[in-house]
Amino acid sequence: MTVLVGYASAHGSTREIAERIAARLAERGVGAETASLDAVGDAGGYDAYVLGSAVHGMAWLPEATGFVHTHRELLAGRPVWIFSVGMPAALRGPWKPMAAKEEPKVTEEVLADLSPRGHAMFSGVVAPEHLPGPGRAVFRAMGLRYGDYRDWEAVDAFADTVAHSLRPAPGSP
Repeated sequence: MTVLVGYASAHGSTREIAERIAARLAERGVGAETASLDAVGDAGGYDAYVLGSAVHGMAWLPEATGFVHTHRELLAGRPVWIFSVGMPAALRGPWKPMAAKEEPKVTEEVLADLSPRGHAMFSGVVAPEHLPGPGRAVFRAMGLRYGDYRDWEAVDAFADTVAHSLRPAPGSP
């Protein structure tokens, strides 16, 4: 069994999460390859998929939604999990409740083409250089903080769930 852990990343945080997922799958006995979704050669060469994207403007990046849309028939017949990387952990105070409202909006377009077995919303890295000037001003005005908000235990738990679903049951051929 080979799993594609495909990603669309703007600044590298999503790529690093995808690499961590693939490494964890391998530790659990599931073969995995990591690739940028805009560089996948033979999309049909995998038995299962873990697809993720950075979130900008409450949506997946175009290369991720494009991959899902282009390969929706292929993906419909195989196990698929998805993950999104945004900034819910950076939200503080009165903005914190927005995090729960973000996930349905983020996955809306992707779910039009997929029925994944699961979705995880992770926080990534938020640095000043990741935002345009006006975005930095709004970010500061909202009282938000820059930083690395990745929760590696949550990433590992997600990967473990995928691995558990894909490993053959003991004693099966």
